[in-house]
Amino acid sequence: MSFKDPLDEASGGIAAGGSLEGGAEQEVGHLPVMADEVVETLAPRPGSLQIDATLGGAGHAERILEASAPDGRLLGLDADGAAIARSARRLARFGDRAVLRQANFSELGEVAPASGFGRVDGLFLDLGLSSYQLADVERGFGFRAGGRLDMRFDTSRGLSAADMLATLAAGELAALFRRYGEEPFAGRIARTIVETRSHSPVETAEQLAALVERAVPTPRGRRTHPATRVFQALRIAVNDELANLETGLATSLVLLRPGGRLVVLSYHSLEDRIVKRFIAAEQRGCVCPPEVPICVCGHQPTLRSLGRSRTPSSGEVAANPRSRSARLRGAERVAA
Repeated sequence: MSFKDPLDEASGGIAAGGSLEGGAEQEVGHLPVMADEVVETLAPRPGSLQIDATLGGAGHAERILEASAPDGRLLGLDADGAAIARSARRLARFGDRAVLRQANFSELGEVAPASGFGRVDGLFLDLGLSSYQLADVERGFGFRAGGRLDMRFDTSRGLSAADMLATLAAGELAALFRRYGEEPFAGRIARTIVETRSHSPVETAEQLAALVERAVPTPRGRRTHPATRVFQALRIAVNDELANLETGLATSLVLLRPGGRLVVLSYHSLEDRIVKRFIAAEQRGCVCPPEVPICVCGHQPTLRSLGRSRTPSSGEVAANPRSRSARLRGAERVAA
């Protein structure tokens, strides 16, 4: 079951999991999601080392740097080169306290130590889309984008969404939509795509959205676009998001000092399930099967949960409807 899908009024809808994340540059309506709760849970102190592994518009990074003044430092990562350029401008006032690198958070294990952040006090992941990505018609994230259906965070790597739609068989597309979008009409949509591309390639986000809209029934009063789950699935597949998340979470155990905190904002159930299970597993000691009489795994707890997941306040949702699907989880690293 997915969280309630966020709706992007500007583009006609965004894939579930899309968030609009903070910024001083207001032309596309940036607001950092659950910023107060993120800083409260992360608890950055003066002199601490923090990582924002998903910079986006740098709204959260700015708040973390302010809270860790005067000498706390932050490593900011983003796979999107345009996000790094925007963040560099926004965070310029912090000087060398802000260190920015273009990289996916799955690469933290190499990038963080090489940047002087081998052991840190906090690590933050915001798994949502940036509003800048949605506003860029050449990226294909929003339903009404007129450019090519790309969806890659890093446009220099991998296959685009249009490439996937052009090459995958109907069964492969259906499996992708079911696995990453939990789409109940996956088979019908996949067959429609394959039939359509036989005489006309599906190359833009607008084309795909219209095709899905024709292929599936739309209940009266539905608040989200019928292509929301398909867009979510394609974006996850194109960027290998779930595998990267698992890698990033595992790396956090290596980077966090005892007492350091991991904070994650997720936007749909697939992401949140991975985060929830990871924290639960790392809280346990022995993970041997029940039939093994003596522990042979040697596993020790590595994390302490910081409580139940949190969601945006009603006031934040009213001010920023796109935040309504967000869910925040936190954990603290414990000594081995």
